[in-house]
Amino acid sequence: MTLTNRDIADIFENVATLLEIKGEIIHRVLSYRRAGETIREMARDLRAIAAEGTLTEIPNIGKTLAEKIVEMLETGKLEFYERLSAEIPPGLVSVVHINGVGPKKAKLFWKELGITTVPDLETAARAGKLRDLAGMGAKSEQKIIEGIESLARQTGRTSLGVALPAAQTILDSLLKLPGAIEGAIAGSIRRGRPTIGDVDLLVASDDATPIMDAFVKMEQVARVLGHGPTKSSVELLNGLQVDLRILEKARWGTAINYFTGSQAHNIRMRELALKQGYSLNEHAFSPVDKDGNIIEDAPKILCATEEEVYAKLGLPWIPPELREDSGEIEAALENRLPNLITLKDMQADLHMHTTWSDGKLSIREMAEAAKARGRKYIVITDHSQYSAIAGGLSVERILQQQQEVRQVDTEMGGDFRVFHGVEMDIRSDGTLDYPDEILQQLDFVIASLHFSLRQPREQITQRLLNAIRNPHVDLIGHPRGQLIPEREPADLDMDAVFEAARQHGTALEINANPRRLDLEAQYARRAVELGIPICIDTDAHAADQMDLLYFGILTARRGWVTAKSVINTWPVERFIAWTQNRGK
Repeated sequence: MTLTNRDIADIFENVATLLEIKGEIIHRVLSYRRAGETIREMARDLRAIAAEGTLTEIPNIGKTLAEKIVEMLETGKLEFYERLSAEIPPGLVSVVHINGVGPKKAKLFWKELGITTVPDLETAARAGKLRDLAGMGAKSEQKIIEGIESLARQTGRTSLGVALPAAQTILDSLLKLPGAIEGAIAGSIRRGRPTIGDVDLLVASDDATPIMDAFVKMEQVARVLGHGPTKSSVELLNGLQVDLRILEKARWGTAINYFTGSQAHNIRMRELALKQGYSLNEHAFSPVDKDGNIIEDAPKILCATEEEVYAKLGLPWIPPELREDSGEIEAALENRLPNLITLKDMQADLHMHTTWSDGKLSIREMAEAAKARGRKYIVITDHSQYSAIAGGLSVERILQQQQEVRQVDTEMGGDFRVFHGVEMDIRSDGTLDYPDEILQQLDFVIASLHFSLRQPREQITQRLLNAIRNPHVDLIGHPRGQLIPEREPADLDMDAVFEAARQHGTALEINANPRRLDLEAQYARRAVELGIPICIDTDAHAADQMDLLYFGILTARRGWVTAKSVINTWPVERFIAWTQNRGK
């Protein structure tokens, strides 16, 4: 059996989960999990790297794991995983993925009730057999039922953070080929949706054959699903399906418009075209008769650019992120499309972590990395004490950290500022992790939900409202607590959240990490309509994660957000004035 990168990543991640159920030390668990995550995101085939003898140069892959990769490549299996699976039922891996179940509970259910699969667990939960186990109860049992229902709703779609880099790598390679005139990523990636089903690529060329042949032979390809003269489909090593279409440059505008979508937006475009006597598809505008039938011998109108397509319909060009039939056509007709925020508008990053908690770099290193990326100021916001697993800071340590932040701020010079803040936990009982006398000494305070995210709607909403109403809390971090795709958002009363944020002037975050993208676009749009300040942050734990800001910008643009609504587009003087006027 030939294993792909995705297969090997799955095995390593399954090993990590089984070791965690077994009770192995966390460092051993994490070594397998990190290796799996690294391999899953790789563009190159592990076989090629193994042939070069450079497996240990891959991040998170040491000698032992490299040997295991070679074993899987050569034999199609991992003996260690098979031994582990004989000891611990592998079906428990899926059980652990359910919200409300962790490795300890999965082991409990297995040992006490013989539960080894999700269906077994659902049957037991619905029969009321879990509630009497140690550490359980009726509420815990109900949460598990809800978690199973949530798992069933997951679609298997791929995170934008995985899909976009993979698509860009392939497109860049194709555009280097002779005969490639122009190329673009289309579909839901271009619209910035948080998850995607498959990848749509377009290339303009007068000679499709060599480009298609090169595409299906790329090293990222696990198997070819279809190979034609103008369209081919492949499955990548990471499981993504990629469809490539090649067309003549004269039809580029209608093609990129059509394949970008959304379907609802395209339908509205076709309706406008019909009113003008044309049928619109990916190829051209075609004249129609009074019954809407295409007049075959009438000349067609080709569009080499999207601008020409929209102009033909009497519209300005509509940014791809808005194309969801959520009012963009009406706004375009009335000349009131928003001037959407761009990456160039960003002045600062107000949420990041250092080695003081669970970050990888020092305060000084994070400051230099942000400055190199064109930021003008940052806030250091390490975790608070409640997040013990993330090395959260006690009162004494956060005051010690402030001294280092002030020193780095001075050393960086006046053209780049470093402020001191915290990402403070909103505890499970609704209290905040630091008293007001500590918060008032900080430049900027983020309050976030990290724990007990499955509490009842009223309870978890009240926790968030407590933080919003505190005059020292400037920003609510990743407000709904989602993780894409494994954890659904908390069940919050967002109307109550928005009203409190509006009343108290508390900002809401769009967390740019593609695993979060929280606030989602629809909520960001509502917040802006209500005049609530928005902040787009990376939540970076290392320098390269600062580059994830782009994903936050995409989400903001999908939410019709303009620069004037985002506090970290402001000059540093305005930012300081805003924080000071909020009751510090």
